[in-house]
Amino acid sequence: MQLLVQAGVRPIVLVRDPAKLDPEIRDLVDVAQGDLDDREYVISATQGADALLWVVPESFTSEDPLGDMTRLAGNAAAAVEANGIARVVLISSVGAEKKHGAGLIDGLARNEEALTATGANVFVLRCGNYFTNLLGFVEEMRAGTLTTNMPADVALPWVDPRDVGEVAAARLLAADWSGNGVQGVHGPADLTWAQVAETVGRAIGTKVALQVVTDDQMRDGLRSAGMTEGAVEGMVGMTIGVRENFTAEQPRSVLSTTPTTLDSWAYANLR
Repeated sequence: MQLLVQAGVRPIVLVRDPAKLDPEIRDLVDVAQGDLDDREYVISATQGADALLWVVPESFTSEDPLGDMTRLAGNAAAAVEANGIARVVLISSVGAEKKHGAGLIDGLARNEEALTATGANVFVLRCGNYFTNLLGFVEEMRAGTLTTNMPADVALPWVDPRDVGEVAAARLLAADWSGNGVQGVHGPADLTWAQVAETVGRAIGTKVALQVVTDDQMRDGLRSAGMTEGAVEGMVGMTIGVRENFTAEQPRSVLSTTPTTLDSWAYANLR
């Protein structure tokens, strides 16, 4: 959002709670307060827009998060069609190319399908695992462990969400593109969970041991954290979908590589 306002754009921001906006940005955007689950709100809030950045929220308190994500896809598509929005940038995920069998990532696949079906020009950013997902492990890492149900030696893209935002802003500001496209946003390097544990340990000055658990053990841990059964299965399903014989559809290239390393992010945000 900062790049958009620096470029002279005054975007309309669809938010449930405006108080969560950065105070320095608040007066530089137009706020439309509401819930993305409300179709009429989404249609009304996007009237007059010539481009839409669609970011699908996940809910770990919903009994049917995948159903929620699919319903949001319909709301976005309805707004694009009702308001004749010409260009859409969708934040999706590595794994959405599978369409089915990747847990909550399947919800992003439904958004890809619904928005592409509108006939608008749609550009999909399939992102790697966000560095910020590690913030949910802060207390555990402080105690010296990091837990996953992903094999220790399987390498996948990891990316800083800020870099994703910059790629999205660049695409929104380049108003001369048309058609449908997909681009990976893969961070600077593919990383294994063993490398992630080593990197964050180095950043925080504590040796972090990787603990690889079974899917059922992961389910038990997520339940104890208060997640619903639907969210638990969605989370575990994401790992199941990409851990065996999976290769991202978008290969790593100069187009998919972004600059921020996990080392620098971890030192700045975890240390």
